[in-house]
Amino acid sequence: MIYVCYFLLGVLLIRLLVVFVNYLSFAYLPKATPLTKEPFVSILIPARNEEDNIGTLLGQLSRLDYSNFEIIVYDDHSVDKTEHILKEWAARNPAIKIITGGQLPQGWLGKNYACHQLAKAATGTILLFLDSDINVQKELLQRSIGHLQKYNLHLLSIFPKQIVKSFGEKVSVPLMNWILLSLLPLPLVRKTRSKALSGANGQFMMFNAVTYKTLWPHERYKSHKVEDMAIMRLLKEKDLACDTRLGDNDISCRMYVGLDAAIEGFTKNVFHFFGNSVVVTIAFGLITTLAPFIIYDQMGVWWLAIYILGILSIRFFVSLASQQSVIQNMVLAFPQHLVFLVIIIKGLINNKRKKIIWKGRNILQE
Repeated sequence: MIYVCYFLLGVLLIRLLVVFVNYLSFAYLPKATPLTKEPFVSILIPARNEEDNIGTLLGQLSRLDYSNFEIIVYDDHSVDKTEHILKEWAARNPAIKIITGGQLPQGWLGKNYACHQLAKAATGTILLFLDSDINVQKELLQRSIGHLQKYNLHLLSIFPKQIVKSFGEKVSVPLMNWILLSLLPLPLVRKTRSKALSGANGQFMMFNAVTYKTLWPHERYKSHKVEDMAIMRLLKEKDLACDTRLGDNDISCRMYVGLDAAIEGFTKNVFHFFGNSVVVTIAFGLITTLAPFIIYDQMGVWWLAIYILGILSIRFFVSLASQQSVIQNMVLAFPQHLVFLVIIIKGLINNKRKKIIWKGRNILQE
């Protein structure tokens, strides 16, 4: 049994080293520098019932410190005021174009089909897919293009800085970076072509247009629930340079409003955080839950204290790297972990029922 304790301590140490590397790497986009050239950018936005967000995003995009772009929005059968807001903005800004969604073909997920249609309509040499709930500041486009050009990237993805307001969001949304930053050393995403070292977020995906229109990845993964990760792995498989960054104040997002929405959102892709393996996901949940009890039982209170210090250190450095409240995440570590277990259990139930409802559609059956 003592060897089990050594294993658990080893896992904790590895996670602590990974998050410390991520913290030290300062994994944000470099500050804006003059571009050698300003390529034409197609900003592509899939939107379905986004009346609360789409107007804000279009206003922010219209104020970017960059002028050589078009904005194309795919209105995917919205039943709220999204269409009305889009038409108002298109009348105000000639750079904004609207695609009205048609019938969703058999075998496609809604967002993947929307992104594919947007890409077909795009004319830019760079394609930037943005979710409607993103907030962007003036220098974001220049900073991201500069990074793309500097490293000759074919794909750049960013995990936006997360805005959390309600208690439910505070005990759920930070889980994403808690998993990401303690398991994936971000500096190695660009420096190695290993598919295992991939991390992508569909909220911000910037592509070299030639690469995208050679591979047509959203079509290739038309029924994939976590297409962003699948796409980065595809590019790495083809030995194409990719990178993943963390967002700062130039790109932020209130990903979910309330606990229920957060649990629903994370449930649909929780297994993909762990290589699409149910076994690995369950193992991680069990290890992070039971380890303190096993350590205490086999090694005593002092080793338990060391283990808990390690757990809190991971939360500390994840919070700093994510620009989240350190005190908040330390105090809420236990309820956050309970929510994580609920997400795993609900994911298992949904998989058995073959039912995950997202944006009014069952994404396990589309």
